[in-house]
Amino acid sequence: MVSKRKKKYESGEGNRYVSRKTALKMLQLSLKDFRKLCILKGIYPREPRNRKRAQKGATGIKTLYHLKDIQFLLHEPIIWKLRDYKIFAKKMGKARALRDFETIKRTLENRPHLTLDHIVKERYPSFIDALRDLDDCLTLLFMFSTFPSLQHVPRDQSALCRRLTIEFLHAVIASQTLRKVFVSIKGYYFQAEIKGQTVTWIVPHQFCFVPQSTLEVDFRVMSTFVQFYCVMLGFVNFRLYHLLNLHYPPKFAVSSADATEKTLVDEEAFVSERVAALNVPLFCTGRDTTAEEEVEIDQFPMIEDPTKLEEIKQEAEKVKKHKTLFKGLKFFLNREVPREPVVFTIRCFGGEVSWDKLLFVGATFDESDESITHQIVDRPSLGKQYISRYYVQPQWIFDSVNARELQPVEKYFLGAVLPPHLSPFIDKTREQYVPPEERALEDPSLAEMNPEKEETEEESETDEVEKKNESENEGEMLRNEEEREDGNESEIHEKDKVREQKKKRMSVSMGVVAREDPAEKKRQERQEYKLREKMIKKKHRNLYRSMMKGRAERGKEAWLLQKKRRLHDEQEKAKHKAEKKEKRMKAAADT
Repeated sequence: MVSKRKKKYESGEGNRYVSRKTALKMLQLSLKDFRKLCILKGIYPREPRNRKRAQKGATGIKTLYHLKDIQFLLHEPIIWKLRDYKIFAKKMGKARALRDFETIKRTLENRPHLTLDHIVKERYPSFIDALRDLDDCLTLLFMFSTFPSLQHVPRDQSALCRRLTIEFLHAVIASQTLRKVFVSIKGYYFQAEIKGQTVTWIVPHQFCFVPQSTLEVDFRVMSTFVQFYCVMLGFVNFRLYHLLNLHYPPKFAVSSADATEKTLVDEEAFVSERVAALNVPLFCTGRDTTAEEEVEIDQFPMIEDPTKLEEIKQEAEKVKKHKTLFKGLKFFLNREVPREPVVFTIRCFGGEVSWDKLLFVGATFDESDESITHQIVDRPSLGKQYISRYYVQPQWIFDSVNARELQPVEKYFLGAVLPPHLSPFIDKTREQYVPPEERALEDPSLAEMNPEKEETEEESETDEVEKKNESENEGEMLRNEEEREDGNESEIHEKDKVREQKKKRMSVSMGVVAREDPAEKKRQERQEYKLREKMIKKKHRNLYRSMMKGRAERGKEAWLLQKKRRLHDEQEKAKHKAEKKEKRMKAAADT
């Protein structure tokens, strides 16, 4: 039997990809619903190896999807819900036009509800998979929790984001899994280790909301992401609270003694505010898990190398001490200090914190409490001060957390010029810019010198250079005089020198170790490196080129940052010299 000959673009990449227009016809959806469905299911456009074959010879650039992904969407039950929404919108529009309020009420009661539980279980089969993809989820939800009611961002969604993020912060506080904090112009970077997975997220600064035009940000697409991430974070919070033996949704261990029916008009609102304070321990449903955590720390995998085993033990001990960094310390926050990130950081490391009770609910002690050890102030001066406590700036908390030890408070007093706030997210294995302050912390011998010491050293260096030049000039004069006197004697002993040279040529000399030429060695290494590059397989060359391109970009970025820092240091140095010169001139004029 003769097999049928395949036509062009019926196999290979021509049959592997479909355009977005074809996908819309297959699914019978509008572009808005198709985008929403792809976001919820985690399907995104693909880049083919050969675009001409994938587009079946069509010119231009089309948005392409895998055919298997679109066939996978054909069996999704959400498609029917999206079609029900379309029918619901038509009925509502018709009833509003006719002002049929009974139909509007009945239609609203039977409104279709979109459930995403099965999609979360499908995309994240295990809890660890959800933790790995939690970075973008937390960052987006923390941002949306600060939004007011917008056109495509309903108020209920922002309130839900706020509730879920506060619940997650309580879980981190209870488990003491926070490891790093960094304050930048974007917001507060937090990093926690949950079940062996590193989770990093950004909390924006508490500024007034500035409305954006619809052309700059597509809030409809972002709101779809938030809709999925809310369900996902709800699953994660429930699992975290279950592992920590906490009641979910959060409840308090002891209710307030002053809480009566008259004071608590809305119990739910009161509880939500107390939970948002991040200052009250939550209700525990069972046994304490601290003993289990200590047992888990002492368990190590089978490692043959004793040095690695010792390093793991030392790191575990450091982490254990790091969790109780602020234990036994009491902090009081002034009004100007950002309350939520500072309270969250202090509570994660075992400290007690409070603030003015008129500022926010949840204050546990007043400013007059004599047991307060540190008061966090972010202003140049303060009127009333207590001798029994330290008055430090908020950066002291974050620097102490990153350094894993309490920093000296002298550098963070009121009105003091703060030391540089260094990022703890520097990867030492990758080629990137490391500021001199970071290198000074790792190696104290590289500590940066003061500008005054640098100037005195430069002045001493110039004096030494002048002395050397004078001594060299005197030496040249003496050499010229000696050469004139010895000119006649050299003619006499010229024959004797010729004889001695002939004798040296006839004698046997010792062997000398040949020195390697560094330039020749580098050239040979470069040639060997190029030969190794040629040995890379064809299927791995594109990956290798992208890796080398990324390395070159990181090297360029590090070089630009070094240049920027060098220019800044030169400007500061020149400024300091000018100020010092002005002081000298003023002193000379006064004398």
